[in-house]
Amino acid sequence: MSNFSLSPKNVRFVLIGLIVMVAGYILMSGGGSSDPDVFNPEIFNFRRLVISPLLVIIGIVIVIVAIMKKPREDKDDKGGQ
Repeated sequence: MSNFSLSPKNVRFVLIGLIVMVAGYILMSGGGSSDPDVFNPEIFNFRRLVISPLLVIIGIVIVIVAIMKKPREDKDDKGGQ
């Protein structure tokens, strides 16, 4: 694990960000109609237009921060010995 570029804490944040993004995509799904001639106004509700895109964007931000954040070096690990 010492050659891995992300610390275990950063990997957890990446996974949390991915879970938040998947939740946003799940909330975005549905609302269609089985009959193409019938309009279903459910595709324009608050959950699909506001909440789910926000969750996806928040998930992306979490993943970017987790990747870019430099892991702290332990005080015992100085010198690499």
